[in-house]
Amino acid sequence: MTQKENSMEFKELSTLRFSTRKFTEERVSKADIDYIMECVRLAPSACNKQPWKFLLLTSDEAKASIRKCYDRPWFTTAPMYVLCLKNTKGCWVRQGDGKAHGDIDLGIAVEHLCLAAADRGLGTCWVCNYDVSAVNQLFHIEGFEAVAIIPVGHIAEDCPHTEKKRKELAEIVEVR
Repeated sequence: MTQKENSMEFKELSTLRFSTRKFTEERVSKADIDYIMECVRLAPSACNKQPWKFLLLTSDEAKASIRKCYDRPWFTTAPMYVLCLKNTKGCWVRQGDGKAHGDIDLGIAVEHLCLAAADRGLGTCWVCNYDVSAVNQLFHIEGFEAVAIIPVGHIAEDCPHTEKKRKELAEIVEVR
């Protein structure tokens, strides 16, 4: 397997990706959207159920609607949004305790989305603290539950960005 010339090393990509909270007005290209969504399509899921659906909100009407669900000035600067939905009945369930893995599977796919966007030089931010009832009313799809909204776009030069604070490995890794 060979690496694409313009692709980043994974650790570099993981280091560079951050929660973008200011975007330019430039639209995300179809080529970038196609690349990002292909990476999402390739994300692993339990028993390959792929219990998800992604609504790409690019029209003025759809963007105006999603902006009603999360009232933050920075959020309105994004040129597009991805509404990430979990299939509530189509996910794998662990037999031992009945734990449904839909949120886990969707989380994997969404982070593929965020890293693929970063690989294309675009910014993203996980938004989960939105008005759930408004999202359900405006974007209801039977059998699916909204889990996250991901604004996607070109990062503004003056986008606020602080150094990532992460725990030391010794705090999160234990060898037995």
